[in-house]
Amino acid sequence: MTEKIDMDEKLKIMAGQLPEVMAALSGLHSEVVKDGALSARTKELMMVGIAVALRCEYCLWKHVPEAVKLGANREEILEAVSTAIVMAGGPAVAYGSIVVLKILDELGI
Repeated sequence: MTEKIDMDEKLKIMAGQLPEVMAALSGLHSEVVKDGALSARTKELMMVGIAVALRCEYCLWKHVPEAVKLGANREEILEAVSTAIVMAGGPAVAYGSIVVLKILDELGI
C-alpha cells in the first residue's frame, strides 16, 4: 500500500456512516491517550509499536503523525518500531522499514 492516507478524513467519513460507533471509539481513544501515569506521547509511541506488530498501515498513518505532534522525534519512533520487531519479527521489520520510514520522511522528521 504505502500511499499517504489522511486517516482523520477517513474517520470523519466513517463517523457520518456510523455516528454512534465512532463517537464511542473516539471517546475511548480520548480517554486512553490523555496524560496519566504515562504521557500521551508515550501512549502514541506504544500505539506505533503495536500498529507495526499488527501490520496496520492505516493505524500508522494515524499514530506516527500523532506521536510527532506530541513531540516524539524520529529516534523515539524508531525505538518504538524496534520493540515491535522484537515482538513480531520479520513482518515488523518490513512495516518499520517501509511504512514508518515513508511516513517519517513525508513528515520531514
